[in-house]
Amino acid sequence: MIPPASERELEQRANALAGRSLTEIARELGAPVPTDLRHAKGWLGELMELALGASAGSRPVPDFEGIGVELKTLPVDRRGQPRESTYVCVVPLSGTAGLDWPGSLVRRKLARVLWMPFEADAGLAVGARRIGTPFLWSPSPEIEAVLRADWEEHMELVALGKLGEIDARLGTYLQIRPKAVNGRGLTRAHDEAGDPGRTLPRGFYLRATFTRRILDEALGRAH
Repeated sequence: MIPPASERELEQRANALAGRSLTEIARELGAPVPTDLRHAKGWLGELMELALGASAGSRPVPDFEGIGVELKTLPVDRRGQPRESTYVCVVPLSGTAGLDWPGSLVRRKLARVLWMPFEADAGLAVGARRIGTPFLWSPSPEIEAVLRADWEEHMELVALGKLGEIDARLGTYLQIRPKAVNGRGLTRAHDEAGDPGRTLPRGFYLRATFTRRILDEALGRAH
């Protein structure tokens, strides 16, 4: 599909998917439906990218590069609450000199987001799950200030080689967690002495408590 030329066109495409089952959408696109998303983590995001005309692929730019919009799927339970944290992007573990918040990939990815909630109850077959009401979102100055503080706290430790001091408890809205599921996918980094080495890649994630706030505000729910 041709990438959308405007936010309005993207919204129209996204709204046309609301209420539809994943089987129905996948069938139209000729995509197989996995039986378990735990073993197909990126499948739904890829399906939505295909259905909406995302153009970025694996490049470090927003998914809809031409209009500067990132796509994020959001699994919610039967109460409409997010079930898990949301992946943002890979954490740069080397070559961080001169990197600042205004030029960071996290900021570019979160400047404008199309959120696509979807049903994610464990007892519901993958194909039977439906897309919820999509919405566009940008962080308020207050929220961006917290995201910036989280990012700067994390990246200071990365720059100092103190990866051992970073765990999922650090950060108000933004956290860092290991991204690889095993030790085979190591990436370059350096230790506190500045010596090069290899370690598990890390990813930036938005806490579920934060995405709950985003969802509540979008739906006019108290939080």
